[in-house]
Amino acid sequence: MARPAHPVRLSPPTWLTAGLRPASAPIPWAAVLRAAVALSAPLAVGLAADRPAYGALVSMGALSGVIGDTADAYRMRIFNIAVPQLFGAIGVTLGTLVFGHGWLAVGALTLIALVSGMISSIGAVASVSGLLLLLNAVVGAGLPMPEPWWTAPLLLTLGGLFVLVLTLLGWPFRRAAPERAAVAATYRTVAALYEATGTPAYDERRQDVTASLNQAYDLVLARRARQHGRAPSLVRLLAQLNVVIPLVEAAPAAHLRAVLYGPLSPAVPAAVRELADAVEERRTGAPVLELPTPERPAEKAVDHALRHAVTVVHQAEPDLYDVGDRLGGPAALRVRARRTARAVLLSGASWRYGLRLALCIGLAQALVSLIAVPRSYWVALTVTFVMKPDFGSVFSRAVLRALGTAVGLVLAALVLAEVPRGWWDVPVMCLLAALIPAFSAKGYAFQTAAITPVILLLSDTLNQEGFDLVLPRLYDSLIGCGITLIAGYLLWPESWGTRVGDRLADSVADTAAYVACAFGGPPGDQSGRLRARRKLYRDLSTVRSEFQRALTEPPPTGPRAAAWWPLVVAVERIVDATTAARIRVHHGAPAPDPDEVAAVTRELRELADGLRRTDTLFAVRAELPGDEDGVLAPVRGEVRAARAIAGPDLR
Repeated sequence: MARPAHPVRLSPPTWLTAGLRPASAPIPWAAVLRAAVALSAPLAVGLAADRPAYGALVSMGALSGVIGDTADAYRMRIFNIAVPQLFGAIGVTLGTLVFGHGWLAVGALTLIALVSGMISSIGAVASVSGLLLLLNAVVGAGLPMPEPWWTAPLLLTLGGLFVLVLTLLGWPFRRAAPERAAVAATYRTVAALYEATGTPAYDERRQDVTASLNQAYDLVLARRARQHGRAPSLVRLLAQLNVVIPLVEAAPAAHLRAVLYGPLSPAVPAAVRELADAVEERRTGAPVLELPTPERPAEKAVDHALRHAVTVVHQAEPDLYDVGDRLGGPAALRVRARRTARAVLLSGASWRYGLRLALCIGLAQALVSLIAVPRSYWVALTVTFVMKPDFGSVFSRAVLRALGTAVGLVLAALVLAEVPRGWWDVPVMCLLAALIPAFSAKGYAFQTAAITPVILLLSDTLNQEGFDLVLPRLYDSLIGCGITLIAGYLLWPESWGTRVGDRLADSVADTAAYVACAFGGPPGDQSGRLRARRKLYRDLSTVRSEFQRALTEPPPTGPRAAAWWPLVVAVERIVDATTAARIRVHHGAPAPDPDEVAAVTRELRELADGLRRTDTLFAVRAELPGDEDGVLAPVRGEVRAARAIAGPDLR
């Protein structure tokens, strides 16, 4: 009897639809209100003064500020908004100077794109600065700006400063609130980590702790760079954050203990959550800590770390000059600037990305110079947004940009066709602007769909073309996406293994160095071990993010990333097992034999070397004899598991 035929389901691949699923992020209501006011108020002022074009330019600057306002701490938000506005003013000035100059404009924008792409590798603020430098240069070179030449950069900068003023309205009332909330959130993620010990959810909770620690240290140390030793509230936050580290270090040992002997007492995560509340509410005093009597080394480590954290968190008057940065503080601004400039100029990745962006912008400008394309600046704008200065997936962003633009153009068509120009623009802009932060939290395609009608409405205020703007914008967007896919993706055969595999190999080599440091370094070098461990976890977090972006690439990159993903997890587990072993030794367990340590580090270095020489994974049998009851037994097990996934090609 013949089996019934199953219907064939035709569905798009996961790597193509991943960006179309909205992220489960809460709506940032404060940012929604700020965007609505920042973009609609300048239009109202411009209409009242009978200068609607001026109001539109101020709103364009405000749009840039809204997009760049992504930080939590107020001091970081100043940099995130003010610094990119300076680059945006430079960009629109340069673009205005070459407006209408044909091939000179092509060459100028290509050079600006090279600089924009190179500086984008510095960090988040530089990424937005590079984006605005190129974005405003394209707008200035493609649209006639009011005379004299300084009018457009001044109005755009005013828009950004308006967003900055709205952002800083809460500063007098919430000076350290973002930093305090970040420290409290770190304690809560640690509490969730202890609740997950001995369960499959432990790895995911540990990743949450790493991300939370990164954010908290970035916020607190950014403020400490200027106020260390002078601001009691900040010194206290730094001390409270520092004492989280022993709790985090003890967690892998607690996890191993929970696997072997059963779950921890619920009093441990409850006490950590109580610490989070104390940090958030700024409570002091002498709380009563009721914990079970510790018996094993892991339990002693948790008990010791928790009692020390309770003492520091509830301390009323911290010593302003006795709070060291256990993980190292930021270097002087001059030193950081010199290091950054050297890294940008000498980095191969920086030059590759800059040349890639310059090629796409040059092709876009050359194309519209040879072929009559209405309002052709939109082609280069599309290229700029798709190849936004960061290291995400160019392919997926091009696809998502095209889809998001199409949806945004439908909304823009309704507005331009049904809403009369003039004062009606103000409430419409208020509504459309409010959608930008709300949709940006959901994903790139959603952000594009929200930004597109806003830019079209502002462009219509400058050009008065009405509904005739819609279809040319769709064509221009498709042309820009096509240029990016061909020149920015297909013609750059930058191997995935070089971009991500080498980074993973570096992390494996750093793991080998961490194992050697944990058991073979100077006995008193606790700070060195802490810094090595935190740097390693931060690097692994970056590698994980790069792999997750690679999963959205089309074959062969996406499937290859999926095949290598277990190795990323295996390396993280090796670091956890090493930390647990170190904690057990520190609290009374016998130290491992030096030959055992040397064998583990040798296997890890061989693994790192092998990852640099191959793009294909295959199993390698690792012989790691040693004391099966010793502290390194779990580490050896994790190393064997990693070697079973990949190793050097010895065939």
